[in-house]
Amino acid sequence: MKAILILYLHNQLKFSEDTSTVIYHVWAMLCYFTPILGAIIADSWLGRFKTIFYISIIYVLGNAVLSISAVSPIFTDLTIEKVITFLGLLLIALGTGGIKPCVSAFGGDQFVLPQQEKQLTQFFFVFYFSINAGSLLSTFITPILRDDVQCFGDDCYSLAFGVPAILMFIALLILVLGYVARLYKIVPPQGTILKEVSGCIREALRKKRKTHVRKKHWLDHAKEKYGEELVADVKVLLKVLVLYIPLPFFWALFDQQGSRWTFQATRMDGTIGSWTLKPDQMQVVNPLLILLMIPLFDRVVYPLLGYCNLLKRQLPRMFTGGVLAGVAFIVSGCLELQLEQTYPTAISSGHSRVTLINTLPCKVIATPSWADDTISMTQYQYDQSKDISIRSENEMLLNEFKVEVNFTAGNCGNIVGKADPYKIILQEKTAHVVLITADGNASGIVVNVDPPDDIEKSSSGLPKLRMLYNVEVDKIDSQVFLDGDIENYKFNFTNINSTKGFVVSGTEYQEVEPDSYDIFLADKLLGKIDVKLGGVYDFLVQRNLSSDNETYQDIGLFVVTEPNSIHMLWLIPQYFIITASEIMFSITGLEFSFTQAPVSMKSVLQAAWLLTVSFGNLIVVIIAEAKFFERQSMEFFLFAALMFVDMVLFAFLAVRYKYVDEIKAENDSTKEIPKDSGKVNEAFSKDETKL
Repeated sequence: MKAILILYLHNQLKFSEDTSTVIYHVWAMLCYFTPILGAIIADSWLGRFKTIFYISIIYVLGNAVLSISAVSPIFTDLTIEKVITFLGLLLIALGTGGIKPCVSAFGGDQFVLPQQEKQLTQFFFVFYFSINAGSLLSTFITPILRDDVQCFGDDCYSLAFGVPAILMFIALLILVLGYVARLYKIVPPQGTILKEVSGCIREALRKKRKTHVRKKHWLDHAKEKYGEELVADVKVLLKVLVLYIPLPFFWALFDQQGSRWTFQATRMDGTIGSWTLKPDQMQVVNPLLILLMIPLFDRVVYPLLGYCNLLKRQLPRMFTGGVLAGVAFIVSGCLELQLEQTYPTAISSGHSRVTLINTLPCKVIATPSWADDTISMTQYQYDQSKDISIRSENEMLLNEFKVEVNFTAGNCGNIVGKADPYKIILQEKTAHVVLITADGNASGIVVNVDPPDDIEKSSSGLPKLRMLYNVEVDKIDSQVFLDGDIENYKFNFTNINSTKGFVVSGTEYQEVEPDSYDIFLADKLLGKIDVKLGGVYDFLVQRNLSSDNETYQDIGLFVVTEPNSIHMLWLIPQYFIITASEIMFSITGLEFSFTQAPVSMKSVLQAAWLLTVSFGNLIVVIIAEAKFFERQSMEFFLFAALMFVDMVLFAFLAVRYKYVDEIKAENDSTKEIPKDSGKVNEAFSKDETKL
């Protein structure tokens, strides 16, 4: 579901790219904030199994509501559709948040420690492997359900959201069957552990302020009321939580795979032979690499590093993983620098832009007032101007700015090419399209097409296409059809009530599949066009200006914005690095949280681990809203720099941390053995007296 959510927010609910990113990460933040509630319910009330069962019902319901919200024909008001969507996302956040801290801990409950410590480590690898196997399938299939299946004449987001609801319901049934078959070891809830922890801390602080007696540890002041065992557990808990302080920055980087990196993919070329890789499908690389690299790290990388006495403990592995996350964003930023060179240049303030197209069946020499030289164009050739200042001589910005186009036509048959200047009104930050054509009297004219061009690439990465037309009113049909191998499209003529006998105008843009299209008008094949990912195109349908035998000329295709030229596969290096980072940071972190947690607080510490993910998404929201940079590449480099600084702090804390087994070994070595707990070896004593 996460694979397509960012595009659903942007393309169907019409949020901007930045707003979609903020909503996505606020929702992700909520998904990882609610685990603390799930942990409280599991540890203090229902236990882990019942919590998983009941909260899963809410999760299924949330997916169902989200699927219904994506059925556009049900909602006449986009605001209502947004409200229902947010309700579904809220239920999913509550559901997934309630399950997350319990699932891994419930799996860990099935092992006996320390006897099965090796098996527990393997379980976390298998657990993470299974999660990413599911993610791999869903990330690949969900975009296909969204894009390749049509629902109500549009992308089928409702089906893409509905399938996870069905699968989660099946998973819930399997969970229940395992319970009925008594396959699980059910650990009962440990009581109101969070209440006891907070009470212990509060009592220790209160007594420390009131007494002048120094204790080895400030929490020891609470031993009298809460007992030595709970105080010892709280000490361990707080030590781990201090280590968690730098962790949110890792998740701030990692979770941008579903937002910023997906938007980055929309501006790249996904063509692989006859198949096109969708931008949201690019996220499949992460779970695919996880499945391949987990066994590699488990069987090869870690043993080799251990042989060199490197990264043998959990915290050094996490540090290395964090550094790799920063490296991944440096790679991402460098790629973005290359992509920025392919983006359309925005029209600057106080300027306009003109694309001049010759539709006459002869060579035309045009002399625009904004150009230094004359422009020579054969039929269907076009010239895109640089930015044209629309300021007056005293530099005042004008709402309307008049320019002139002078042209002479060569041998155009019965068409008279006029040399008189034609005035065109330009507007600020507008990409005007100007056609050199002929009127009904076969006299050459210049027409400023309305609406103007839209130079921006589509947010989905698909080509944008619209129809320009120069047709006779009494001979046009209602629609022009585009017949492609993947999809078919239609364009309607508009503004056809003309008193001049013909009309020159343009349609709005449509997003179409990258493909080759045959263009038909009333069963007549006009021509063929090819459009590619990321390109913005105009195609022209016009009356025959060179002969009376045919009603329509073959078509012309004009590139407004060049298609994407850098391939999506160049994203693989940053995905490879972030995946290695995830294995060393996230998988190790899950194991670290479970092994370091006291028995009564395993779900609580798992929830705290997930809470760091929530704060990581909050960091993304803050930086996205702050808009420190206009260029996305600079934002990527900012995240990388913050990650490196963050890992310095993590290293500072990690070198001072003592693992539970180290503390236990120290305690065992300092224990005094009572003198009356053994027997005197008389033979040894007698031998000693002889020396």
